[in-house]
Amino acid sequence: MNVRAYTDADLDALRAMHAAQGFAYAFPDLADPLFLVRQVVEDAGRPRMAALLRLTAEAYLLADPAEGAPRERWQWLAALHESTRRDAAAHGLRDVQAFVPPPIARAFGRRLASLGWRRDPWTCYTRLV
Repeated sequence: MNVRAYTDADLDALRAMHAAQGFAYAFPDLADPLFLVRQVVEDAGRPRMAALLRLTAEAYLLADPAEGAPRERWQWLAALHESTRRDAAAHGLRDVQAFVPPPIARAFGRRLASLGWRRDPWTCYTRLV
């Protein structure tokens, strides 16, 4: 067994692995420079497994809930959201993730949805490196 960097010669094998999993997401574009880590496990001369790490961003919103009226806070949020979205796109980011605290997830989640966010159906796990 050997763990090594991905090469273009692995592409067909990785496509076959992806298809065999049967998950409903498109095969990733491995040429995308946001994929910072591409590792392959090779055993008996062929790829058996791969790990791919794509750069994403985690959003933090800092706001004093006692500041301003609700309508005013919404206007601030909408303006900040659009400016931040444009800046993230200009830096080449493809997506942003927001981890919303459970006590405000329902109400604030509706606000995020109205700004174009979607709740991810996949369970998230975090690992410190």
